[in-house]
Amino acid sequence: MSQIVPPILSVAPIRALVDETFKVLVDNLSPGSPVTVHALHHSEDQDYWEAYGHYISDHRGRVSVSDDMSFGGTYTGKEAMGLLWSMRPVPGSRTGLRLRKMNVSTPMLVQISVYRGHDFRDQTPLASVLTERWYMAPGVQRIEINEDGVRGTLFIPPGPGPFPGLMDMWGGGGGLLEYRAALLASRGFACLALEYFKPGELSSVDLEFKYFEKGFNIVKDHPKVMPDKVGLFGLSLGSSVTMYLAAESKVVEPRCCVCVNGNHGFGISVREGYIQMEKTLHKARVDENNASIWRDVVLQILNDSSLKLDMGKVKCPLMLVSGVDDQNTPAVEVAEDISQMMRAAGNEHLLTRLDYPDAGHLIEPPFSPHFRATNFIVHGKGEKKILLWGGQTKPHSDAQEDSWRKMLTFLRLHLCGDASPKAKL
Repeated sequence: MSQIVPPILSVAPIRALVDETFKVLVDNLSPGSPVTVHALHHSEDQDYWEAYGHYISDHRGRVSVSDDMSFGGTYTGKEAMGLLWSMRPVPGSRTGLRLRKMNVSTPMLVQISVYRGHDFRDQTPLASVLTERWYMAPGVQRIEINEDGVRGTLFIPPGPGPFPGLMDMWGGGGGLLEYRAALLASRGFACLALEYFKPGELSSVDLEFKYFEKGFNIVKDHPKVMPDKVGLFGLSLGSSVTMYLAAESKVVEPRCCVCVNGNHGFGISVREGYIQMEKTLHKARVDENNASIWRDVVLQILNDSSLKLDMGKVKCPLMLVSGVDDQNTPAVEVAEDISQMMRAAGNEHLLTRLDYPDAGHLIEPPFSPHFRATNFIVHGKGEKKILLWGGQTKPHSDAQEDSWRKMLTFLRLHLCGDASPKAKL
């Protein structure tokens, strides 16, 4: 009597950087078998996240996630990386969650499993494989910075150098987030993840300017960094800081800047602009789920020309990445206003725009889950809100993948003179 061979599940590569694709194959199924391919991640916050697709095996008894259609689940259609970008908290989880890697020295572990049928809950998987997704490539150095009042983490690519440099800044939630900087270092850039906005900090405009300028100079003066090839990278408030430094600083001269869903309504100072915005947040609308919509508040601030930066002063290449469905910042209106300002000043040739329909505010590295609304602590008040970031999962995820590729090309072109990709894991 012949022995039944169990299904074989394979993931290749089993260990990769988070911006790399993988192939998931299931073999040894009966032809025409319904199966569910499932991804599960246990986060550092002790929450479980999942994604899954429903498949039918082909005439060979095979399912290829890259090549075959998902007929249901957290994603549908032919989606090679749907098992990652469509991740969501498992049923019964806390509300308002956001998945972010805090310890980049360890991988994000994702268990891929295959189940019989499409009603897979409470089943034992037919086969499982544990995969590793890394933000930090082998050989990248992680150096904690606490120098002249500046705090952060500097990531240095492997090799002798010198390397092009970046200062990486996140949004108004403040604190220290390292994962994008670690990934940028894995792609060949010495990158400082800058920590800022702790309670009581940045109490004066002078201190504020000096803090960001000192951070930039820490990157520029590092012996493994090319001092004339240092850029700025920011998302949300980090983009506003980036614009402010590029337009107003007499000390910082970035070679290029990447700004994701920021705004230029901080003409007084970054800190004062943020305080101005906080004063008007009580006017913000809420959606049917009581999530706060900030875009209209920011749009009102931008109607006051005295509060806006003069982007005509920017002297380096600038890339603006905008989610058309951003409900936190009027990103497209901001980009259009900046375009007009730069056109009037004769420097619009320095501007590159990427506008993504149905993408929201949190445009992150590729295959990161989409978060339409999450918890947020309002800086200075300690008040927790649900913020509406916007975006629809599939187009937002496409925007993350496309923009990351184009941002890396832009950075390589202007910081390296070379748009070719770097080595993988």
